[in-house]
Amino acid sequence: MQHLKPRLLDCLKGYNGEAFTKDLLAGLIVGIVALPLAIAFGIASGVTPEKGIITAIVAGFIISLLGGTKVQIGGPTGAFIVIIYGIVNNPEYGLQGLLVATMLAGLILIALGVFRLGAVIKFIPYPIVIGFTAGIAVTIFTTQMGDIMGRGNPITVPLKTPGDFIGKWICYIENINTFNAWNFLVSVLSLLTIIFTPRLLRKVRILNKIPGSLYGIFVGTAAVLIMKQYGIVGLDTIGDRFHIQSQLPDMVVPTISWTMIQTLMPVAFTIAILGAIESLLSATVADGVISDRHDSNMELVAQGVANVVTPLFGGIPATGAIARTMTNINNGGRTPVAGLVHAVVLLAILLILMPYAEYIPMAALAAVLVIVSYNMSGWRTVRGLLKNPKSDVTVLLVTFFLTVVFDLTVAIEIGLILACALFIRRIMETTDISVINDEINPTDEADLTSGHEENLKIPAGCSVYEINGPFFFGIANKFDELQKNLGGEKPKVRIIRMRKVPFIDSTGIHNLQNLIEMSHEDGIHIILSGVSPKVHSQLEKAHFYDIMEADHICPHIDVALEKAREVLKV
Repeated sequence: MQHLKPRLLDCLKGYNGEAFTKDLLAGLIVGIVALPLAIAFGIASGVTPEKGIITAIVAGFIISLLGGTKVQIGGPTGAFIVIIYGIVNNPEYGLQGLLVATMLAGLILIALGVFRLGAVIKFIPYPIVIGFTAGIAVTIFTTQMGDIMGRGNPITVPLKTPGDFIGKWICYIENINTFNAWNFLVSVLSLLTIIFTPRLLRKVRILNKIPGSLYGIFVGTAAVLIMKQYGIVGLDTIGDRFHIQSQLPDMVVPTISWTMIQTLMPVAFTIAILGAIESLLSATVADGVISDRHDSNMELVAQGVANVVTPLFGGIPATGAIARTMTNINNGGRTPVAGLVHAVVLLAILLILMPYAEYIPMAALAAVLVIVSYNMSGWRTVRGLLKNPKSDVTVLLVTFFLTVVFDLTVAIEIGLILACALFIRRIMETTDISVINDEINPTDEADLTSGHEENLKIPAGCSVYEINGPFFFGIANKFDELQKNLGGEKPKVRIIRMRKVPFIDSTGIHNLQNLIEMSHEDGIHIILSGVSPKVHSQLEKAHFYDIMEADHICPHIDVALEKAREVLKV
């Protein structure tokens, strides 16, 4: 972990009271903003509400303490809801499986940071990121429809919905008779409050610092308390489903077996990749606002440590949160101290105020998550990407539908495979292989040094093959096809021009070796022309020149043609 240093150490140099005051205010506001989100994310993920807050406390503190950014705020995010819900509700995994998968993901993140792969994560194709983010948004919205519609009148046992997207909607339709208009009214009231309160209070100091989601929960809770006074039933609250413990749990190491590790590794990989993408995306956005540059590798290490430690306290996966990070910046936070304060604020709320959270209606939390899913959907970005090349649109749509219909693990795996395949296809299209049989115009040559002004004649019995672009496994078959399609009498000399080949891989080398061996069997001489130093080094390491004469490797085309004439004795 050499050279990996938390940004907090740099920020503490010259730190003063004025900076602390700004960070204290920002941390206080971010803590208040994070409260309803942590509760909502915990419940939507299929765990208890305090586990969402515990995650925000423990992971948020560690990410700020060790992170590679100045202003990143960590905690549970909507992106993980789909994965967590699937693990927790799987009888094979359960909560124990979630804790193990999270810790494995943390170890993967640490490894990515230690081996300095932070920059690589940024190269994941944008359509994949947008595709699964939009898919997660649709899935989150779908999971909240049950709480928005109501669970019957009165509620005895909450309606258990299937885990998959299609199954959920079938269940909603089949149970449409349980629709509760009062519950729906609370959701709509909370939703409108979340949307319009920030606009109405924009010019009111202090009040405009409180997030709309908190106002929505206050209004929804007040509405439910009033309705219950008038005997209206069927309004489900957090207390009706969960018993909230106002304390940090003891640290417990989950039971881990090799079989469990093997089973959960694909899920852990998905959690790690998703966490890495979201945290580095958030850090990049923050850099643009505060004119800073984060250390992506240190950030991944911090995210990894947070996801290893948090499950020991029963927490769920965490990553950098864009909305909370931007709230931190907009309220004056400029060092990791603000993130530490935010975690302490949430701890105080957990220990003192959590019993009152039992009065919060599920319909109000559903409204909060509807706003979260809307903001995550990025529908304007999706609409813009639909105008891009068909290959990008294909990756976007496939990733989106796989995320919605199946799960995020499948979506990321197939999306990455599809993106790689399309990338290879694009590279193949940029590499061209042509045959020259007559003469070469010296004005088009970059590797001529003999000063010829007239066209270079290609002697009879000689063919020149020009490879323009990288010669890798996607192009190697293209060369074979060109060979097969050539008609007429076989030449006695083949010159392969490689002046425009920036690199060659093992498949390209193998194909060239096969070409030389088959040509030798047919009595055909192979001459290489214009091999760059980098390609020459690769060929040499592969012992390629063991099957070729040294004088058949020429620095430029006029030397190669002269060698061809010597072989042809013309």
